[in-house]
Amino acid sequence: MVTLKGRKTSNKNPPILSHEFIIQNHADIVSCVAMVFVIGLMIQITSPWAYIFIALQHNISTTEEVDAPWQPVKFTTGWKDACAVFFYFLITIVMHAVVQEYILDKISKKLHLSKIKLSKFNESSQLLVFYVLSALWGIDIIMRDNLILGFPSLSQSYPLPMSFLMKLFFIVQLAYWLHCYPELYFQRIKREEILSRVIHATFGLFFTLAGYIFNFQHITLLLLVLHYVGDALQHTARWVHIVYRKESRTRFTFTLANYVYVLTRIATLAGAGLFYIYGLSKIDSSLDYTTGHFNIPAIRFTAFALVALFQFYLIFEFLKRQRQRVSETKTAAVQPKSKPKLQKLKKKEGKKPASEDDELPEVDQETKKNLRSRSTTKTK
Repeated sequence: MVTLKGRKTSNKNPPILSHEFIIQNHADIVSCVAMVFVIGLMIQITSPWAYIFIALQHNISTTEEVDAPWQPVKFTTGWKDACAVFFYFLITIVMHAVVQEYILDKISKKLHLSKIKLSKFNESSQLLVFYVLSALWGIDIIMRDNLILGFPSLSQSYPLPMSFLMKLFFIVQLAYWLHCYPELYFQRIKREEILSRVIHATFGLFFTLAGYIFNFQHITLLLLVLHYVGDALQHTARWVHIVYRKESRTRFTFTLANYVYVLTRIATLAGAGLFYIYGLSKIDSSLDYTTGHFNIPAIRFTAFALVALFQFYLIFEFLKRQRQRVSETKTAAVQPKSKPKLQKLKKKEGKKPASEDDELPEVDQETKKNLRSRSTTKTK
């Protein structure tokens, strides 16, 4: 009798509550937590508590007369907004995982990118999706609320209440910037990249939260849309450079993105100066926490100074990147194009450092590791 050997089964499932288990299933875990609030909304006892997390609070619209014409609902800020931010923070984590798994991972597998380029591709793609959606959403609110033509009234009628879409916009913005911190763990971000991403998320969270708390939502919305348009084109150019790898397309996209980036910085400084320095100085300067009136010189000049310093910081980083690209192109042009074949063969036979292996696709890296291990065993 010939005994048949059973098929070897390798259990690749990590142990429950381990780091690998949480990273692989974090979207499912977070979606289950979000479903608790949705189910709580259906139960009569828990529905008032769940409603605080799901629906927008602090509605200031009043309908005293029954036959009065319909007016849009207006909102203000309050402590209950933190509950809504937490719920949409959970939703943002789930949406991030959905975009990453069903869209970006499928595209990156077809491109066969190296580890370094794959990290840049995922970062630019996620930010590009967020910037484009936020810019389109913000432009829609600007058109609905007539913020461009009514720009002088933003300072004259300060503080203005928010519409439903504007309040939801800020809740989602705060939720997105907060979700960037746990994503460093979920996406296995390298240590050398953590600091830059933390600084980027902290800047976004700080300026959005400050504009929301001090009732500068309308001008903050305009400035955020300008910022998102400029950054969206920068990440689009970076995405084209990674995906298409053609000099003509890369030059055109980077040139267009650079011009728009500088123009958005100038427009942001001009808009902030007109609102904080010129507009708010013409109305009553007082501080009233109950009505949300924060128009005092200390807050106005501090707000403008922070916006201006941030724009100068972005311009400084932009010029720094441009210098690096120019130096890289010069060094590439100085290097001789034709080299003897013997030197190339000797270099290929030599051992390559780990940084060169990182430039190769993941499939090529695995095959090279296997070949090296086989060669070492044969020599032994």
